[in-house]
Amino acid sequence: MAKGKDQHVIRHANGWAVQGAGNKKPTKIVPTQEEAIKIAQDIARNQKSGTKIHGEDGKIRAGNSYGNDPHPSQDKK
Repeated sequence: MAKGKDQHVIRHANGWAVQGAGNKKPTKIVPTQEEAIKIAQDIARNQKSGTKIHGEDGKIRAGNSYGNDPHPSQDKK
């Protein structure tokens, strides 16, 4: 299965939006960032992609990968 698009959680006029990378329109708009993050994580897990969580200022503040990471951690602990 091909890797899907990263899911971005971004501020929206009506709350928070989940939007696939490169998409012009949001997949879903919800009132809270917490709800948007859960939706984005579910989509990313299903598509084996990642999440990019944007803060109020629009900058990426967090994210996670749910697919095959091309740059895995070198930590051997």
